[in-house]
Amino acid sequence: MTDAEHKIRLLMELRSQGITDTRVLAAIERIPRELFVPELFKPQAYENIALPIASGQTISQPYIVALMTEALELRERVKVLEIGTGSGYQAAILSGLARRVYTIDRHRTLVREAENLFAELRITNVTTRVGDGAKGWPEQAPFSRIIVTAAAPRVPEALVDQLAPDGILIIPVGREGEDQEVLRIRRRDDGFTEERLTPVRFVPLLPGVAEG
Repeated sequence: MTDAEHKIRLLMELRSQGITDTRVLAAIERIPRELFVPELFKPQAYENIALPIASGQTISQPYIVALMTEALELRERVKVLEIGTGSGYQAAILSGLARRVYTIDRHRTLVREAENLFAELRITNVTTRVGDGAKGWPEQAPFSRIIVTAAAPRVPEALVDQLAPDGILIIPVGREGEDQEVLRIRRRDDGFTEERLTPVRFVPLLPGVAEG
């Protein structure tokens, strides 16, 4: 079976799992996931599973990528902050759905590799930074949407502070090895609302910048 056939099968599986946003599905169809996984795992690029990447990190299961992206309720003019660049795959998906994507990772090597892939795919609306994701990106705040692709023990206050009015924050919350859930937090005029979306298992959101 070719990559194209595997991709069609994956898209059908995502629809059967409840992903209905046609823009999200089109973005997943458009971005070649096989470029974002190590050579060893390229044959599994379109299986609906998480896969290991460099620096002890993972590229998320396509269903979780689709679910969290759909939950952002993206519009073409929004500015998005992503915490946890990883392979760059999630940022690449977001790039076709938002005006501008800012993405942070604590691993310099991952950021460099992601930048190379963005250049190869001619993605020009993603800006990268090496840094502590829990601190967000204050110089570019506020953000209409924030997505976190690592699990925090609690919602970082800095990210809530950088959320624009009517903004949405999608974040997995829970300690490593324990129950984690994806939360959707909305900023309203009178405060915040919180929804629990799905149980997950993510790598932890760690402080500071990693060596290398």
